[in-house]
Amino acid sequence: MIDFWEDIADEQPEEELFLSDDEDQSSERYEHYRFVADKGQTLLRVDKYLTDRITGITRNRIQQAAEAGYIVVNGNPVKSNYRVKPHDVVTVVMDRPRRELEIIPENIPLTIVYEDDQLLVVNKPAGLVVHPGHGNYTGTLVNALAYYLKDDPYYDPSDARVGLVHRIDKDTSGLLVVAKRPEAMSDLSLQFFNKTTYRRYQALVWGIIQENEGRIEGNIGRDPRDRMLMKVFPEGDMGKPAVTHYSVIERIGYVTLVECRLETGRTHQIRVHMRYIGHTLFNDSRYGGNEILKGTRFTKYKQFVQNCFDICPRQALHAKTLGFIHPATKEEMLFDSEIPDDMVRLFDKWRTYANTKELYL
Repeated sequence: MIDFWEDIADEQPEEELFLSDDEDQSSERYEHYRFVADKGQTLLRVDKYLTDRITGITRNRIQQAAEAGYIVVNGNPVKSNYRVKPHDVVTVVMDRPRRELEIIPENIPLTIVYEDDQLLVVNKPAGLVVHPGHGNYTGTLVNALAYYLKDDPYYDPSDARVGLVHRIDKDTSGLLVVAKRPEAMSDLSLQFFNKTTYRRYQALVWGIIQENEGRIEGNIGRDPRDRMLMKVFPEGDMGKPAVTHYSVIERIGYVTLVECRLETGRTHQIRVHMRYIGHTLFNDSRYGGNEILKGTRFTKYKQFVQNCFDICPRQALHAKTLGFIHPATKEEMLFDSEIPDDMVRLFDKWRTYANTKELYL
């Protein structure tokens, strides 16, 4: 079962705050976890104590929960540096009841690029959420996989040891690998952790990038002013290290078609890094790419851009290429996908504009 407050990340699993997106600051608290320290418990910080006992939770996440008042010892909220002693009752609380989420198989069409008894590679369309979570409990890629693999006795969609190895945003299209066996999940997850996988994306960004290629480096973390956004922290220890390599494929009018290669996999990494260097993804509504960021003020140009937004009503980002070592055969696997139709039509429309209009660069 999947816990209600488990974070659903975009590019790969990433820690979330304990507050949910629709937090109403209710005064009532509900217990999610309870631990009683035994009589031989040595003094130990509560963040370390809980990290050792809750699977999949990082110490940083526990510290965030403590700051929000969600870590309680003997009935009183404590800070993360509180030291647990014998017989302490340590609980994790929230403003809503714990919800166990059953994965319901749903007959949602899938584009399977490759499949064997260990794994499968799927080409996800834009608009499909990858994993059930707050606000999206059905209609996700995981629900579709549960249906597709319903006759596989070894695949349990509620078992965290199988399933999606990595994730991409709802409105990003492209390739994902799914582990059908625990040993495959373990091996592939380690490859992603060690940064030995091969991932290339294509994106259309605002503005003309002058350099033919470049490297973007900067920690990525939650924006303190808006937790729905990620932000680059170029200095200090906030966020997590992130590196994106890019190369220009084509400069088209007031936009640039780029290829991005991920060295790391942080939430919204390409979207945030490209914005950081002044080239927000085209029609990325979360980061301001759905506004006219480059070009003219002419009415006809504004209408042209709006038509482009209508053609590709999401951020213009596609996970085109995926490579890894097969966990069982140790064979090098490399998969490539076609650019989806909405992005192809968007590129063509910009090419037509660039070839027929006078540009003011």
